[in-house]
Amino acid sequence: MPFRVMVVGGYGNFGSIVCRHLALMADVELVLSGRDPRKLQNKLDELNRHSANVCAGWCGDAMGGEFKSALRALNIQLVVHTGGPFQGQSYAVAESCIDAGVNYCDLADCRTFVNGIDVLDARAKQAGVAILSGCSSVPTLSSAIIDEQRQRFSRIDSIEHGISSSAKMPGLSTIEGVLAYAGKPIKQLKNGKVHEVSGWLDLTLRKMPQMGTRLLANVDVPDMDIFASRYGAQTLKFKAGAGLKLGGIANGLLAQALKVGLVRDHALWAGRLHRLGLRFERFGDGKSAMYIDVQGLGVDGKPLSMTAQLTALNDKGPEIPSCAAVALATKMASGYVPAAGARPCVGEISVAEYMAAINDPANLSLIVNFSDGQR
Repeated sequence: MPFRVMVVGGYGNFGSIVCRHLALMADVELVLSGRDPRKLQNKLDELNRHSANVCAGWCGDAMGGEFKSALRALNIQLVVHTGGPFQGQSYAVAESCIDAGVNYCDLADCRTFVNGIDVLDARAKQAGVAILSGCSSVPTLSSAIIDEQRQRFSRIDSIEHGISSSAKMPGLSTIEGVLAYAGKPIKQLKNGKVHEVSGWLDLTLRKMPQMGTRLLANVDVPDMDIFASRYGAQTLKFKAGAGLKLGGIANGLLAQALKVGLVRDHALWAGRLHRLGLRFERFGDGKSAMYIDVQGLGVDGKPLSMTAQLTALNDKGPEIPSCAAVALATKMASGYVPAAGARPCVGEISVAEYMAAINDPANLSLIVNFSDGQR
């Protein structure tokens, strides 16, 4: 019997990618959800032209009271929530899933949203469903890469990682979400002590294989809380940046203006920066990457460093945050049952499962290097 998956926000930027992959899977029946009937029908028509499976749709508000009944009526087994921004969003979608007895995952990378999902843990366990937040690049893929190499370390002291995107602009909701903490304090860990940095500031240059030098700045992600307890790291840092240095400078100027009070509303400027970014997309090189630097002690007690980089070419970067949910749906369609409860989505998907879900080896590659020459 096919595994029934509903994608909330199925015609959005990331939702479209998730749906494109799921629509091609023979053992998945896909249902798209959205509030705009025209956009929903256009996406359904597009998917059904290219898929042997017939995709269905449900037009309505997933945050509303009717969503729970729709899940039951449509016999949904997994909801993939892509409807950001998640900053400031309630857990209404996840709560409806619990009430309907449906498993749930979302693509959130908002630190408070992902790490606060455990407020639903008792209810999810009682209902016998899994509520997995942050099923995306961070923390799902970042933790999977470290988990795969964890046995090489007897102790992990520091983890510094980040993402450099291509110049291709994501949806406006994504821009609004990532700029929500521009100029605001972000708690990180340094030598075991909590300290604050300012969002989208402290611009630094990093030389990245295949990509040249990229401009990066402070960004807030769920990993900052998760990695301290999961790996015992005493120093944690995360940075991100746009494919063009001009974008990083623009973000930094906005962050500084917000920090000193010259600008009050980031949302207004998010729209302006989004429009500006669209004009400059053509000047990008189409390359993006996630990098992870880990330092600690090897099993022999000697210092050991690891550097990993997942590189995406030809503007395939958005596949990376989207396909964690694809990997989870693939695994569940094959019989995997995640443990009941509400938690961040770490330890559920391996690197191999993640890469298989993306299924584009010509454009995505992962390289892991160690200081002692091991690979």
